[in-house]
Amino acid sequence: MDLIPQEKPLANLPGSEHVMISKKLQQILVLAIPLFIVHGLEEYATGFYTIDPIFKFFFQAFGGMTVFQATFLLFQIMFWSLLVFSALLISGKRWQLWLLSILGIIFFFEIHHIIEAIFRWQYYPGMITATLFPVVGIFYWKELGREFAK
Repeated sequence: MDLIPQEKPLANLPGSEHVMISKKLQQILVLAIPLFIVHGLEEYATGFYTIDPIFKFFFQAFGGMTVFQATFLLFQIMFWSLLVFSALLISGKRWQLWLLSILGIIFFFEIHHIIEAIFRWQYYPGMITATLFPVVGIFYWKELGREFAK
């Protein structure tokens, strides 16, 4: 009995003939990974976590915890998320596309760095690398839209 309906065999691994999303979308995603890493490093190095109201709102519950408690809980949440996302990714193309849509939203959400810099009329942590996200996002959404249309 299959617990997870599949459109195609479990795959989407490098070299697999059963890749469910286009090669172009895969390439855009792979190219975006270093951008996300550099962006995170820019945010960290410039103190984004100390001034951003959105970050503070989402992570305020961790502020009253010890470092070990917060680290443990964040690790658990990330692991649980990995399990859920992994299950969804192997559930078929539709779930892959919806999960990839979340990433697509993040490409444009990163514009908030630029907006904050304009309102403050000065550099805002994460702003330099954030300028690249909308550009990548346009190509990403264009290709993702093609995938949804298939």
